[in-house]
Amino acid sequence: MTSSLLTLEGVSFVLPDGRVLFHDLFETLDARPTGLVGGNGVGKSVLGQIYAGLLPPTTGRCQRAVDVHYLAQQADGGCGTVASLAGVENILGALERIEAGGVDASDFEIVGTHWDLRDRFRQALDEAQLGKLNPGAPAAQLSGGEAMRVALLGARLSGAGYLILDEPTNHLDRAGRDALMTWLAGWRGGLLVISHDRVLLDTMERTLELDGGALRAYGGGYTFYAGEKAKDREAAQRELASARAERRRGEQALREQNERINQRAARGERAGKTANQAPILLGRRKEKSEGTAARLREQQAAQREQLNERTREAAARVGSDKTVVLRAPEFETTPGRAAKLSHVVLPWVQTDARAIDLTITGRQRIGVIGPNGCGKSTLLKVLAGELAPSSGTAEVFVPFARLDQRLSRLDPASSTIMQLKQAAPGVAEGELRSRLALLGFEADVATRPTALLSGGERLKAALALALLATPPAQLLLLDEPGNHLDLASLQAVEAMLREYTGALVVVSHDVAFLENIGLTDLLVREEKVWTIRPT
Repeated sequence: MTSSLLTLEGVSFVLPDGRVLFHDLFETLDARPTGLVGGNGVGKSVLGQIYAGLLPPTTGRCQRAVDVHYLAQQADGGCGTVASLAGVENILGALERIEAGGVDASDFEIVGTHWDLRDRFRQALDEAQLGKLNPGAPAAQLSGGEAMRVALLGARLSGAGYLILDEPTNHLDRAGRDALMTWLAGWRGGLLVISHDRVLLDTMERTLELDGGALRAYGGGYTFYAGEKAKDREAAQRELASARAERRRGEQALREQNERINQRAARGERAGKTANQAPILLGRRKEKSEGTAARLREQQAAQREQLNERTREAAARVGSDKTVVLRAPEFETTPGRAAKLSHVVLPWVQTDARAIDLTITGRQRIGVIGPNGCGKSTLLKVLAGELAPSSGTAEVFVPFARLDQRLSRLDPASSTIMQLKQAAPGVAEGELRSRLALLGFEADVATRPTALLSGGERLKAALALALLATPPAQLLLLDEPGNHLDLASLQAVEAMLREYTGALVVVSHDVAFLENIGLTDLLVREEKVWTIRPT
């Protein structure tokens, strides 16, 4: 029997705006690798932070039998260093002070037993082909994939008995994903993976689903979970159909009963008018008849409520089936050229393949692929004019929008609807709210500051800003747009991009995603050059 490592006891969490994410959760995690799944915004990351002890629940508690390391969904060093991104900066700093002759007791407490951490960190960087990185270098200079790989190294070096990894495959190239899978296959501690990556989730021995404020456990990976969910849904749909049929039969029976009651009442009224009885007796008979009718109405109301309640319960078991819809903007004309790079040398890139010449036509759809750190995100920044090339010129001839991996287009202090109103001043607020509703944004989510949204909700908000702006973007520059999205939202993004008639440049390591969006060309970073070729 496996021992309990993390235990939820009556855990609930209520957001500052009063919305209940989940209520009265009881669940035990042991050493079995476990996946946590659910739609965008249901509270998966919040639950992961509660498990890790980084966030207190509103009610209840979480018991921990081992140390827990939590890897955040946004592996972003911000203004920190490579060492801080890996979570080793404090220990390395204390080591430096001690080696310089410092005798502060707090430094010795920080180091603890980790006297060899500097060597182990350097070795881990070398093994991950990140040996070029200096632990004190700014993490902001790293690509998204490099930042995630450094953060994962920090998890490996943490010494924790339980790992909670929130979307750990985001930004990783194929080599990085393969390395992650190999490491996790050999991991002997406890593991909770919060992800929408079906391949990764299929390696789990257990799956937890967070939905409707409750947790449900399934004894297998994603494929097993999806199969069981499909069976549950089919059974619930049969139950719902049965409940609705029973309600129709019940309503028919009640209508027939009402007709018989009305017929008897009418006969009694006619007989009373012709009968030779005292008025007081006629009054008592009428009162008795009305009392009987009132009791029957009460009984009928109770029967209707029972039928309706069974139908509501069956509908709740079926669950919501919200269709997520993204509408591609329509353009009156298509320009011959959307953008051009002439003799451009990319800045910051530490490889030989820095030079690139590229002309993007009005309807060209380019997928950009290559290993982490080769300059894919830098290329999009140069196209967008956010970063000057080391040499050469970059020109854009149409309205455009760039969505970076950190979604910096969003104002974290402002709501989605307020930012949309600013981006599309000629569109009625009601129309904007309707468009957001199709994206799965409920009214309270649309008015919430974007800093409080989940990763998937923030990405959908950024896409809405790009697509609904006035004028709409005729060139989309997308950097890993599938990150953080649940399956329904990912399929909606794929469908929208297939219908989009502007120019498209998209960076992604998700091969299936690239295959599903109708690319015309691939821009590939090969050993020493960038090469564009038709798909």
